[in-house]
This record gives sequence, structure tokens and C-alpha cells, in this order.
Amino acid sequence: MTSGRAGARPGQASTRAVVVVDVQNDFVSGSLATATGADAARRITPFIRDARNGGETVIGTQDWHIDPAGHFAPEGQDPDYRETWPVHCLAGSTGAEPHPELDAGAIQEWFRKGEYTAAYSGFEGHAAEDAEVRLEAWLRRRGIQQLAVVGIATDYCVKATALDAARAGFDVTVLENLCAPVSEEGGAQALAEMAEAGIRIETSDRW
Repeated sequence: MTSGRAGARPGQASTRAVVVVDVQNDFVSGSLATATGADAARRITPFIRDARNGGETVIGTQDWHIDPAGHFAPEGQDPDYRETWPVHCLAGSTGAEPHPELDAGAIQEWFRKGEYTAAYSGFEGHAAEDAEVRLEAWLRRRGIQQLAVVGIATDYCVKATALDAARAGFDVTVLENLCAPVSEEGGAQALAEMAEAGIRIETSDRW
């Protein structure tokens, strides 16, 4: 894969990180499958391996629902796909696990969100191994300044994560060829909204 990244200098920690958003079975082939989710996962894997080899940090987020309030459509009612959704990414289920096309071994830390409420942004989540550790604090402690955001879905959790990262003062780039939208129209609108917020929209060879 051709990459524009220079990597950290010897002995110097990189200030760059990749945030892989919700590349989970239910968003690729399950109850909330996206048409291009598997393709995005396949493209993300060599990218994050390259990132790790270049000294960059790679973290992943997971929807991890236990009882997420009104996030799921009530039994017997159809979801509206705006505020209510089919049951998905139940904590500990196969649907919540990383999709096999994603090299989960390249992820250094996982952050889980949405146990008891709707949560779209990775910045609403906590470390899988320590519920007291939030994503922003984790990144700050490691001196991270620049974020590349990739994953599923462009028009929901990728957008929410990127916007929260920008609000927190990180230098944010969304790599559109490593994302999958729920709908093409929604994805295009989300990219425009993120660009309006000062987030760079690039392809992976420009990171």
C-alpha cells in the first residue's frame, strides 16, 4: 500500500493515531449491515498495520449495548432508523465482535460505548478494560494530536466521533475510502457537515 505517512523519528513517539469506528459484525453483515462495510474493513486492515509499523497509535471503538434505553425499537414496532434501531451489538454477542476482515490484533486499545444509553461518538465510550478511562484522556496522556477517523458508519458514528474529536481540539482527518455509509446520500451529507466543521476529508494515501 502506498502511504504518505513519514512515521515518528527514531526515539520519538508519534503524535498521530487512527481511530477505527465500529467495524463490527452487526454493521457489516448483521442486523444493521452496510452495503460497503466488508470492503471498508478489508481496506482498513493493511492501513492500520502500516500505521502500527510507522509508530502510530491505533484504537478501536465498539457499540456495546446492554440496556440502551430507547435506542432499540420496542418489541413489535418497526424502527424509524433515526432515533430507534433494530437490536444490534449486544454486549458479548457475536454481532458486537470485530468483523473478521478487520485485523483486530492491530488495535492497541478498545473503547466501548452505549451500554445503557444511545451513544454514537467514540468519545462517549470508555476503555474496555477500565470503565474509568475515557477516550480523550487516554489520547492526551499519550501526546496524541492528530487523528485519522475510519470505519462504520460515515453518516452516524464516524461523523459523531470526528466532530467530538474536533471540538476537543484534535487535528482531525476522515479517510473517506476507509469508511462505509448507511446510505450514499447520508454519507455525502455527513462528509459535507464534517468539512464545514473544519475536518479534513481525504483518502488514505493522503494521511
